Amino acid sequence: MKKVGLLLTLLYTLFSLGQMQKNYQLRTIAFYNLENLFDTINDSLVYDDDRTPTGKDNWTEERYWKKIENLSKVISDIGSDNNPSGPDILGVCEAENRKVLEDLINHPALQKKQYGIVHFDSPDERGIDVGLLYTKSSFIPISFVSRRLLLNNEEGFRDYTRDQLVVEGLLDNEKIYVIVNHWPSRSGGELRSRPYRLKAAELNKRIIDSLRYLDSNAKIVSMGDFNDDPISPSFKKILKVKGKEKQLDSTGLFGPMENLFKKGIGSLAYRDKWNLFDQIYLTANLLNNPKGYRFWKADVFNPPYLIDPKGIYKGYPLRTYAGGSYIGGYSDHFPVYVHLIRKVK
Repeated sequence: MKKVGLLLTLLYTLFSLGQMQKNYQLRTIAFYNLENLFDTINDSLVYDDDRTPTGKDNWTEERYWKKIENLSKVISDIGSDNNPSGPDILGVCEAENRKVLEDLINHPALQKKQYGIVHFDSPDERGIDVGLLYTKSSFIPISFVSRRLLLNNEEGFRDYTRDQLVVEGLLDNEKIYVIVNHWPSRSGGELRSRPYRLKAAELNKRIIDSLRYLDSNAKIVSMGDFNDDPISPSFKKILKVKGKEKQLDSTGLFGPMENLFKKGIGSLAYRDKWNLFDQIYLTANLLNNPKGYRFWKADVFNPPYLIDPKGIYKGYPLRTYAGGSYIGGYSDHFPVYVHLIRKVK
């Protein structure tokens, strides 16, 4: 009887999904921290020495291409339960340069998806950048700009970090703005480093405000590795992101990841504590948009193959290096994604 019940449940789920795909068009927007996707070439202008064949990590061509293969599998699978074609728009961070992103999208697992790239070199000291990948059949970039985050450290010297990437484009002919972030880390402790992330949040808010000034109905999706949780001051005091739809007004920002975080779901783990630093949030007009795309659901992509099965990091994301040793995993972060849907005639 149990088997019959499971079969009926599966058939009902497939039928429901088929009916939804008939009545709705679905697009997936995702974000993935690629965890130090470096090439093997030593760049004298940045601190990439560890990720070279003679560096501490013994970063060889074989290991590089293994990581490309691993990441391409993950990307092709994100959100595939509801959208078999994978992400239509994918924000990424911790990519060394455009070349590694080109290698990624040209891997056989992703090549047929025909991804395009939006990328700028940022002034980060380690040489890691943010970028945007998009399927050319669904999204057309109109304009893009890299907004610099200017920070000074406690000694008053410039602290070089990642830019915030702003892309305006057409998602199936509907204008949408996408912001890709990788905010300053918690190095030195959360409290000590918090002012840097508050500054990043202020820049993000200025970008959103300026887009709305130019287009009062701007539909905006901001995503990234924020190194902050949905309940952190940067989200609650600066951006004022709301976790519940009923708390929103017409100019509010909605953070669907807050509900996941309160359920104990995270995108990375540190000292047996889960954080949800990888987030996507949206303007309120993407929740009530009867003629276009609107928010349907959000989730963390964490299938069993992305989870470390053993050792001291059992249950954590299966990363490339752990405890200083190469284990050939994927990333120390899980990807996150949202589904947008719109009615079709």
